[in-house]
Amino acid sequence: MSVSSPTPSHITRRSATKLLGGTLLSSLATSPFARTQQPAAPTATYTRLLSDEDLAFLEEMEHAACLYFSEQVDPSSGQVLDRAINKTSTGELDSGFVSSIAATGFGLTALCISDRRGYYPTDRLKNQVITALDFHLNEMPNEHGFFYHFNDVKTGKPLINSEVSSIDTAILLCGILTARAYFNDPKITELATQLYNRVDWSWMLNGGKTFSMGWRPETGFISTRWDHYSELMMLYLLAIGSPANPISPESWSAFTRPPMTFGPYTFISGKDPLFVHQFSHAWFDFARQRDAYADYFANSIAATRAHKAFCLGLNRGYTEDYWGVSASDWAHGYTAWGGPPLMGPVDGSVVPCATAGSLPFLPRDCVRVLRAMRENFGRDAWGRYGFCDAFHPDLHWYDPEVLGIDLGIGLLMTENLRTAFVWDTFMQNPEPIAAMKACGFKSERSSRPAQPKPNSPTP
Repeated sequence: MSVSSPTPSHITRRSATKLLGGTLLSSLATSPFARTQQPAAPTATYTRLLSDEDLAFLEEMEHAACLYFSEQVDPSSGQVLDRAINKTSTGELDSGFVSSIAATGFGLTALCISDRRGYYPTDRLKNQVITALDFHLNEMPNEHGFFYHFNDVKTGKPLINSEVSSIDTAILLCGILTARAYFNDPKITELATQLYNRVDWSWMLNGGKTFSMGWRPETGFISTRWDHYSELMMLYLLAIGSPANPISPESWSAFTRPPMTFGPYTFISGKDPLFVHQFSHAWFDFARQRDAYADYFANSIAATRAHKAFCLGLNRGYTEDYWGVSASDWAHGYTAWGGPPLMGPVDGSVVPCATAGSLPFLPRDCVRVLRAMRENFGRDAWGRYGFCDAFHPDLHWYDPEVLGIDLGIGLLMTENLRTAFVWDTFMQNPEPIAAMKACGFKSERSSRPAQPKPNSPTP
């Protein structure tokens, strides 16, 4: 079905422009938009980006993921379980006791999506947000405002050997700031702002210009640092934009941006799993903006294209309907795997969040593979909360669990593809805007007039 004038109703002009901008800059494959002409500015007419069947599938996937962040939460702490049973879940809180602050950060954003889409009553969702924020501010152990990575879901006490994590605290804060902007509630605003302002960012620099990956009470700071391009962008931007304890924008130039070339694709990347090109992009709006080094949205498009080509070239069972590997469970535990270049024991398993997390970058390709996996393997790979974390049908292995962060990245990027809602909401906060300006980001949107937000989230 095609439409005329001026933009399909199922996707905001802002998100259409965003995706078009990235596609034009990454023209190594057919554009996901079928345009009727070559416009001078990105205001042309498009055929529908997604079919009705695509949209129905994405709605089901989103709703299932939001269910996880509603059910797999301790009611007294607001913390989200790191993982839970999927296929046989009855909706009761899983028997596991491990929560992660990253899963909780994704979960706070999921509550905003749930309200926007009318999945649950607003009062219930706001109460869950307030519970989580109050617990993290007043009950949860912290060091200089940073939180331990893994905690007891009920008490918040750190698990043995868990580090105070710089990047996972950043993920939590992205969720906190999203909730602050979306609900615009005095109590939520007060708690969220206190949590953000409490973080002593300079402490985690540990005398350098790049952040330590964390700190342990027994041994002090972890020696490895966030010093090359990865999911770290949100960490640095939150710190630079902090109204209470900012670090110098010089730190934005202190981490390296190593070039990676795979076939015809050249992009900035370390030897890391695909998720590093997704996580910061779930909240920060990098589309049609660039700093002195790169257009990071276009960079993630190129990285996703390269990853697809990498998978299809492995001769390990990957096809146009079956590809995508990122850090996840596998048949023998948890591993960081993927490529290019080849890293970890990539054995033909597929990880649904790899393509779900790249939906805004390669919408047509990623929707295709997700729908095909549901159609071909859904009997075993799909459960109460959507896709299991990973599976290998040839080995008859289907992960019995889902992971909060993997469901989370798929959920946020699905909503961003459909409506740009998370981007629009998070970027209402003044701190991200100020941080990106301080780091020299220049917008390429000046010729496009501002567009009103839609009155409904569909689709």
